[in-house]
Amino acid sequence: MEKRLEYPFDKEKLAELKAGDSVLISGTIYTARDAAHKRIVEMLERGEEPPFEIKGSIIYYVGPTPAKPGRPIGSAGPTTSYRMDAYAPTLLDLGQAAMIGKGQRSDEVKEAAVRNGAVYFAAIGGAAALIAQSVKSAEVIAFEDLGAEAVRKLEVVDFPAMVVIDAQGNDQYEIGRKAYNSR
Repeated sequence: MEKRLEYPFDKEKLAELKAGDSVLISGTIYTARDAAHKRIVEMLERGEEPPFEIKGSIIYYVGPTPAKPGRPIGSAGPTTSYRMDAYAPTLLDLGQAAMIGKGQRSDEVKEAAVRNGAVYFAAIGGAAALIAQSVKSAEVIAFEDLGAEAVRKLEVVDFPAMVVIDAQGNDQYEIGRKAYNSR
């Protein structure tokens, strides 16, 4: 059974999610990959305002392809999350609610997620065109010079994802590996 999440999330709603849960996310999410993360963290270090409110935000690690006519976005599959691991704890400590990407995360990111009641979702690698169908609008809001890696504000309806790391630190990748190895 899929769970439905409407943005904005509160900590109580995120705490109910368990590693392995399938979710459909609706509302506002932001896109940022490693170059954008680096710039955002540098802005914060200089005391500048980031391009969007970090507290409560969801950041999707994606560099979408150009939109086809009549569509808000092109293919929008997740990128490998570990490239954001150097920056994620800083943003999580500022109240970021969730991350969406693919692949494993470092112990530091897991610890920051637990410390802040945040969640890491995985989007389906290889399903970029399907994921793009859930995007209803897309607007570049920062770092346009980064092209596909610019920060975008997306409005999504029923964006498909799975909870990989829940707010208690349970990691679906580790759970799955243990289950497989115990056979």
